[in-house]
Amino acid sequence: MIESIENRRSIRKYLDKPIEDEKIIQLIESGRLAPSGSNTQPWHFVIVKSEWTRQKLAEVSHNQKWMLAAPILIVCVADIRVRISDEIHLTLDEQSPQEEVKQIIRDTSIAMEHILLEASNLGLGTCWVAWFTQEEIRPILNIPSDKYVVGIITVGYADEEPKARPRKKIEEIIHYENW
Repeated sequence: MIESIENRRSIRKYLDKPIEDEKIIQLIESGRLAPSGSNTQPWHFVIVKSEWTRQKLAEVSHNQKWMLAAPILIVCVADIRVRISDEIHLTLDEQSPQEEVKQIIRDTSIAMEHILLEASNLGLGTCWVAWFTQEEIRPILNIPSDKYVVGIITVGYADEEPKARPRKKIEEIIHYENW
């Protein structure tokens, strides 16, 4: 596993090669198996292949046109309804004060990381994109206002091999017993 972690890179150039359906399902399965607080499993995944939809998602992601090179985008959505009743009206955005928003973002982020690592294991390249607003991204996919889009994962066969970016030394980040 450490090898997949060490070798995973953010890929922004992809080969013009489709991804096998079995691999897409395996990616989603890896996210589905992620742990979540109280086993709430707040995640949903929207698989996007359509050029029009990928274009719109790239536009609302600050016009990051490189995203269009990826044959598939996986839009990862957190559902607060696993923690808050349907009877309460909510519109979630970047300023939402509910503690539960943090919980569903945390749990969906874990599922996203599972997908990133499994993609690496399957020989696929990925990049996590989250530079958008809820107000702009939700209408593209008809996502209800009480759901929170945590991120988009671009997925494809890599057409680049970026070098590892510098990481802090373990001595700089480890603490024992207290700060």
